[in-house]
Order: sequence, then structure tokens, then C-alpha cells
Amino acid sequence: MELIQRNPQLAAYLAADEVIDHEHPIVRETAARLKSDSVNAYSYAKAAFEFVRDEIAHSSDSGDLRVTWRASDVIAQRTGICCAKAHALAALLRAEGIPAAFCYQRLTEDGADPVVHGLIALKLPGSEAWARQDPRGNVPPGVDAQFSLAEERLAWPVRPEFKELDYPVLFDAPHPGVVAALRAAPDRPSLWPIYPTEL
Repeated sequence: MELIQRNPQLAAYLAADEVIDHEHPIVRETAARLKSDSVNAYSYAKAAFEFVRDEIAHSSDSGDLRVTWRASDVIAQRTGICCAKAHALAALLRAEGIPAAFCYQRLTEDGADPVVHGLIALKLPGSEAWARQDPRGNVPPGVDAQFSLAEERLAWPVRPEFKELDYPVLFDAPHPGVVAALRAAPDRPSLWPIYPTEL
């Protein structure tokens, strides 16, 4: 699949806003800690990915009813659904000058209950290509998302027979429909009825 950079200005994929608040102290502190053990942009990006994947629980897996959407809150509370975790990873990458985009899949439960799944793409210095990464978390058993530039190692490859799909667009800001649902939901049970089923 050919990824489509929606905004031609690469600088747009480094911006901070209300959701991707990478100037917040907790984002900066976390980035500095991860960077202290990294030797280059690749090792930092991998460390940031693994921190979000492994140290921030996917709220459905953990049973946490809280809904987070702002990157700093996701990091502080250590919980979020896939899109919220993508916000946190993008903020950590952008905090260190690595362009990060938001991308999405439409996944289903074997053809039923479609949902928009959020992930990110990054572009390391000197690279011509974007590489998608999925920090959702490797739960339940059988999910094995890994940091990879050469070959995608996402949580779930799409299954066309169930009308699942990859959206090829790389957004410079999180999709407004996703953010609106996250912001409106007082808890996770309230989120699912208003959460997008497609873009």
C-alpha cells in the first residue's frame, strides 16, 4: 500500500497542539529519559515505541474505564485505547524532532462490530519513506506488534474478506471524529457507542 502524506509540509508532522502536547513537562521528561539510553534517532524511536506499547496499558485489555485523549494524560495515567496510545507515541517522537503521522485501519470482529484502529507512521532522519508502527500493546495472546522499518509488524493485518481496510492517508493531526469521541466520553463504556466505525 502506498501511504499518502496529506500535508506536503513535513514540519506539520512535528507540530504541537492541544492533543499532541509534546511541550508538556511530562512528555519532555519522558522523552529525555528515553533519549538518555539511546544512541541515535532509530534507537530513540524504538525505545519510545516500546515504552508506549508495553508501559501504557490498552484500557480494554486492563479493564481501565478511564478515557484519555491528550498525549500528556495518556503518559501520566498510563492508559488509553489504541488512538490515545498513538497520540502519546507521536508526542514522544515529535518532542525529539522525529516527524510522526496518524494513520488508521478499519477492523472488525470477523465482519461484525467495525471500529477505527489508530496507529502512527514515522519518518526517521535521512529516510525517504514513512514506516507505520502500532503501539497498541501485545495483548491478547497472538498479537505481536514490533518496531520495524523494513517490514510492517502491526498488531493486525487487515482481512479484506471481512471488509477490513488500511486507510492510506497520513494525517498531520489526529482525525477529528476520533478526538471528538474521546473527548465526549466520560468513561470507556460510553465511548464505544459514539466511537467511529469508519473514516
